[in-house]
Amino acid sequence: MTRRERRSRNYLEFIPLRDPGLPWREREPGLVTLTAAHRGFFNRLAQRCFGRPAASRIDLDRQGSFVWLQIDGARPVGEIGALLEARFGEEAAPLYPRLVRFIELLREYRFIRWNTE
Repeated sequence: MTRRERRSRNYLEFIPLRDPGLPWREREPGLVTLTAAHRGFFNRLAQRCFGRPAASRIDLDRQGSFVWLQIDGARPVGEIGALLEARFGEEAAPLYPRLVRFIELLREYRFIRWNTE
């Protein structure tokens, strides 16, 4: 999908897909922990010189974990939002601004990408 095509589509129609190489687990039912490895020259240098960990654990809250578990490579953002609203109701408000920002953060950290199939 080109940038022009992405700009012409509604964000709620985009389909997120988890990075298959990103380790994650359900630490208890409904709560997810992601494990992000620190790679690259500067990260290795920081690990050796400053004791920086080789990986970071990211514990998602209930809503973030729920969203993560809904990302399956087939469900669009709009459908994930509807499921989030049905599950959390007013607790998820303002629903779409928060959901879009969370999805964008996941994308910026390369935990997800767009399924362009």
